[in-house]
Amino acid sequence: MAEDRAFPLPADILGNVASFPDLKPAIPEPAGGERKRYRTIWISDVHLGTKGCNAKLLIDFLDHTDSDTMYLVGDIIDGWRLRKKFYWPPEHNDIVWRILKRAKRGTRIVYIPGNHDEMIRPFSGMNFGGVEILRAAYHDTADGRRLLVLHGDEFDTIMLAHRWLAFVGDALYHVMMELNIWVNRFRRAFDLPYWSLSKMAKHKVKNAVEFISRYEEVVSRAAATRGVDGVVCGHIHTAEIRTFAHDGKSIEYYNDGDWVEGCNALVEHFDGRMELLHWPTEIAKREAAAAVEENSAGGPTPAKVAA
Repeated sequence: MAEDRAFPLPADILGNVASFPDLKPAIPEPAGGERKRYRTIWISDVHLGTKGCNAKLLIDFLDHTDSDTMYLVGDIIDGWRLRKKFYWPPEHNDIVWRILKRAKRGTRIVYIPGNHDEMIRPFSGMNFGGVEILRAAYHDTADGRRLLVLHGDEFDTIMLAHRWLAFVGDALYHVMMELNIWVNRFRRAFDLPYWSLSKMAKHKVKNAVEFISRYEEVVSRAAATRGVDGVVCGHIHTAEIRTFAHDGKSIEYYNDGDWVEGCNALVEHFDGRMELLHWPTEIAKREAAAAVEENSAGGPTPAKVAA
């Protein structure tokens, strides 16, 4: 029983909202500031509780965007790693704080647990501090399309048939993430932008590319059998927008990526248009625009966000 309490449970993290307004984040929200508004935001695979989580980049994303609805599409908390070793820095609390604050402001927050936060799945149908827990969801876009939203581990053959192999792969993956941290510390020392070592490796390894392609095909076909127009998922840490044809019908496949390697979010504009954001690129655009503006005014350039 002690092992079950070795990491925060959903009620511990999301439930005690009565005292929420009295809490102060380690990284304060910027006062004022312009936020880009979207109709809907999807993020997944944050992996809170691991060193690989790009918490500061995600905090910057949350501080510069807003939406009517936000979907947390699984693996937000990494229960697999927290069972082995507890790791929960202040920045990870800050992410939870910001999500709860969105819910208090009136944003609809839907949390669809994945395989790494499967300990939350038994709470499906419940609501913690304005955060709805659902096993899957349907989303109707502004232009009239219906999308199935799920994490996607249900279609991972390794997860289904060889769960032990998934745990081995997870351990190896976190070794790669440790290397990724050191690589990006070196890059920051030379004023270079964030870069993902593991993402590059996945695109270079033939078997990984074949797995991703097969996964996308299987998930889109499953969406077609459910009579929807498209599907939004995460799980494989590969952001993508593709169109598949199944039985004469076009199915839109959307993967919102992750906040470990790619730092991506999927957004819906108010006209129903869908877009993938790569947040390090968005930060670079914002800083470049600010630098031009402030240089023309003779002021200092803003400090860069640490990856």
